[in-house]
Amino acid sequence: MRRLSVLLCGILAASHGLVSAAPAVPGAPMADHQQYVYSPAAAAFMSSSTITLRPVSAQDVIPQLDAAGIARAAVLSVAYVYGQPVRSQDEEYERVRAENDWAARQAGEYPERLVALCSVDPLKDYALAELARCAASPEFGRGIRLQPAAGGVMLDDPEQVERLRRVFRSANARRMAIVLQLRETGTREARLLIDQLLPHAPDVPVQVAYAGEREAAPQLAGLAVLADAAARQDPRMRQVWVDVTAFARPGLSAADARRLVRRLRQVGMERVLYGSDAAVGVDVRPREAWAAFRSLPLTDAEAARVANNVMSYLR
Repeated sequence: MRRLSVLLCGILAASHGLVSAAPAVPGAPMADHQQYVYSPAAAAFMSSSTITLRPVSAQDVIPQLDAAGIARAAVLSVAYVYGQPVRSQDEEYERVRAENDWAARQAGEYPERLVALCSVDPLKDYALAELARCAASPEFGRGIRLQPAAGGVMLDDPEQVERLRRVFRSANARRMAIVLQLRETGTREARLLIDQLLPHAPDVPVQVAYAGEREAAPQLAGLAVLADAAARQDPRMRQVWVDVTAFARPGLSAADARRLVRRLRQVGMERVLYGSDAAVGVDVRPREAWAAFRSLPLTDAEAARVANNVMSYLR
């Protein structure tokens, strides 16, 4: 019923010239939980002497979704990048706010299709202020994207861990879902998440994704920590969802595919989310990313369960 209502909304909006409707594709996921947009300023900031990035707008994202038959997507701001130590600069917080607002305007062009999530480096002094600002604005979805690894978080530094706790507590108080991106070497981070962060956000969904290159082994090691906790029915895992973006890639070995499926089954397919990361990983579009996910040794029922999972900030 939810899939039907979303598609009908898109069709009605398209008939009034408001938004393009995603074409029906059998078995397509209802939502893409990890798309990105970034402004010309952010594209220039993230470029280097060897890599030149171009801006990514909502008008770039929508055709990708249409080709995959996906009705809805979260577009994640990249404002957190301004907090990276290697990129320290003047007027940092102003740039963070401007990038978050740019992402919100992009989603506003297709309100029936896109929801913008602001982002912030959780270690920064302004992190709580930006979270509160985003939570109060109707232009943003009810979630915030955090990537502490990008800010150089030190797991053995009690002060930095406490800063993360404060952000978790603030998100929980404002009923903001947390999209947390862990590093490729996520074993220690996964334990930190379970032991020291999840208890401070017991009432909101926490979407865990992995960042990094195509190496599956380190990511699977981090996922194993979460999966084992879920299998033990650890109450701290009650609101945790696993984003399979990092794994929805062609070329995963058969052995790693079997390991991944075993871990996802431990987590529970009802808490596995599809995402494509397509605007950043331009070599893999949503259609191809979903095809790669469907190549995993899942049953049709399991794949359908994942296709129909939608986080609260996209409903």
